[in-house]
Amino acid sequence: MVQRICHGEEMMALIIRADYEAEGIEFFTPDEFSQQVAYMNRPRDYVIPPHVHNPVTRSVSYTKEVLFIRSGRLRVDFYTDDQTYLHSTVLNAGDVIFLATGGHGFEMLEDTQIIEVKQGPYAGDDDKTRFSPVPPEQVRMLD
Repeated sequence: MVQRICHGEEMMALIIRADYEAEGIEFFTPDEFSQQVAYMNRPRDYVIPPHVHNPVTRSVSYTKEVLFIRSGRLRVDFYTDDQTYLHSTVLNAGDVIFLATGGHGFEMLEDTQIIEVKQGPYAGDDDKTRFSPVPPEQVRMLD
């Protein structure tokens, strides 16, 4: 299953659940996003021709990140850009989440291993604004 988390017309996140399968290739992100996410399912002996990527100047205003949940279980909380809490969902081992816009926070529900991929270079303290998480009694689950 592929789940799009939206606030109004804006896609905040995209979750590709561990059990998702499709044939061929599918890009989930719009062409204008500064980071692209796709799923590929190719048969044995399929060949992707060797290639190099050409230098292309790009402008990145906001960091987008992809998290691969290797093991464990966590809750992700979604916030608007002005830090207003919206709702939460649970991610499990094998799930992938693309975080495009808005704010987000995480609470590990089990010991969890995550691989994170995002644009660089890292800007240190200028890269993000931290704020207080939603109180436990106010958590609203999507699922």
